[in-house]
Amino acid sequence: MTSPDAEAQCAQLAELIRPRLRPDTVLVGIHSGGAWVARRLREILELRNEIGLIDVSFYRDDYGARGLHARVRPSSIPFDVEGRPLILVDDVLYTGRTTRAAINELFDYGRPASIQLAVLADRGRRQLPICADFCPWKVDLDPALELVLSTDASGRLQWSLAENAHA
Repeated sequence: MTSPDAEAQCAQLAELIRPRLRPDTVLVGIHSGGAWVARRLREILELRNEIGLIDVSFYRDDYGARGLHARVRPSSIPFDVEGRPLILVDDVLYTGRTTRAAINELFDYGRPASIQLAVLADRGRRQLPICADFCPWKVDLDPALELVLSTDASGRLQWSLAENAHA
């Protein structure tokens, strides 16, 4: 399978989001892929608001089975969530469990006016009733494969495929 250019996808995603932006809208990226995408979107959309970054490790419903991942990062929400429109950003939407965990964490910071979901890739096969509001790429992958977003030496986003360790 040939993967699309992730940087071009970020530009497409930004154009999907642009018409629905309000001045008080803030982006919240889910570590790590969603954080990279949120930073790129902030640049492309020329947003002045800071972005939030969250690590949902402690909010996952499979925390007991997976344990604490060695790369847990602290969440950083440098703005008041109460009454704000948020765009939750992730790289891949799959089962919906990461998105559910992120929403649970966001509500610990306050009650946002709304939460919309923006992802670079939607690979279907949802386990929860969650869908993306903004998505430039729908892809059907075998559950044994994982779509992985990373950055190259120059900081550009790129896709790769790996065997899914949790399948």
